[in-house]
Amino acid sequence: MADLSQEDWAKQLESNNNAVILDVRTQDEVDQGIIPNAIHMDIHNGQGFIDELETLDKEKTYYVYCRSGARSAQACTIMEQIGFNKAYNLLGGIMNWQGEISSI
Repeated sequence: MADLSQEDWAKQLESNNNAVILDVRTQDEVDQGIIPNAIHMDIHNGQGFIDELETLDKEKTYYVYCRSGARSAQACTIMEQIGFNKAYNLLGGIMNWQGEISSI
């Protein structure tokens, strides 16, 4: 896992055709806005979160975020433990996000 600044996260995401954005916040947080095209999987779902992760393609690159960067760092660690090789944490989370946010 690597922690990426807002700038590095956005640059890598833009240049990667094999990228997936993963939002690990709660549904209430997602209802307030989400980075466009993100997949939502609540890390608080415990084993359900891990089960959802197991449905994803482990060969893709994942750009993971939460509200502040703590839960997404945990998610990246979990992802590495179950076989994901490319998971990047957004430092500062969506609170510091400078890019587009859409509503659901």
